[in-house]
Amino acid sequence: MHPFTYTRASTPRAAINAARSGGRYLAGGTTLVDLMREGVEHPDTLVDISGLPLDEVRATERGGLRIGALVTMAQAAAHSKVRTLFPVISQALELSASAQLRNMATIGGNIMQRTRCTYFRDVTAACNKRRPGSGCAARDGFNRSHAILGTSDSCVATHPSDAAVALAALEAQVRLLGPEGERAVPFADFLLRPGSTPHREQDLRHGELITAVDVPALPRPLSSGYLKVRDRQSYEFALTSVAVALHLRGGIIREAKVAAGGVGTVPWKLPAVEQALIGQRPSDRLWERAAASAPEGAQPLPHNRFKVDLLRRTVERQLRIVGGIR
Repeated sequence: MHPFTYTRASTPRAAINAARSGGRYLAGGTTLVDLMREGVEHPDTLVDISGLPLDEVRATERGGLRIGALVTMAQAAAHSKVRTLFPVISQALELSASAQLRNMATIGGNIMQRTRCTYFRDVTAACNKRRPGSGCAARDGFNRSHAILGTSDSCVATHPSDAAVALAALEAQVRLLGPEGERAVPFADFLLRPGSTPHREQDLRHGELITAVDVPALPRPLSSGYLKVRDRQSYEFALTSVAVALHLRGGIIREAKVAAGGVGTVPWKLPAVEQALIGQRPSDRLWERAAASAPEGAQPLPHNRFKVDLLRRTVERQLRIVGGIR
């Protein structure tokens, strides 16, 4: 047991002040508490932010959404505006974890969660995320569930969040409050690829607190959905997953947003797939041709080579479903 100090913040500013000395924010605690029990994390201070007024979902100008950081996964998935405007988010949340965890876990905590790599969670194994410079046991170990995109010599762990894949596809922004004030970071820049510093996972400055996630307004009508491929149908992380949003007008695809999960060190945007779709009429041939570019740049490991073809097939299947031609 590692001793720590616990404090409960009454305002966002009080939380930031309490965390300045290296404290960690605690809301639902569904990830952080587990990591503390396993000896992976040893925070000196826990700042409980669960009582802060950051639990609202509201529409923004022209049909976007602002989802407060302390909205639970269950609340966000069930919210009428989320389900109506962006069903891809609701579906991603409902395919995440168990009902009990979705009732506790928050949106802010979900996108902040750390990898489920078994070597990261095994304190006896080499892991550059946990102890920089110690090595990556997954590279030469059993790496079936690991990433094929965005990897480095230092780390091949996947990002576990389903919701983050949907938010990456929709090009959301993360709103932050810190000692220096407020700022917004594009979702694509908030979660960091490992490179040579895999222990640095988010673009967060010292003491910053996530206050909300903004989903931008997209042209209507918008059809969207999330597909998750996994070893079993309940409480399992993705082998591959795909979030797709398409705007069709006059029988032509005018906007396309596509991202993949389960295959990247971060939720993996697929711009080549998007560009292959824009300006085209939906067809069986189009879905196949666009999906073919999904694994571009993949660097599979000995046990996860199957993910290259599985990613392509998952993207094609979800394009057919969302595009209305199966």
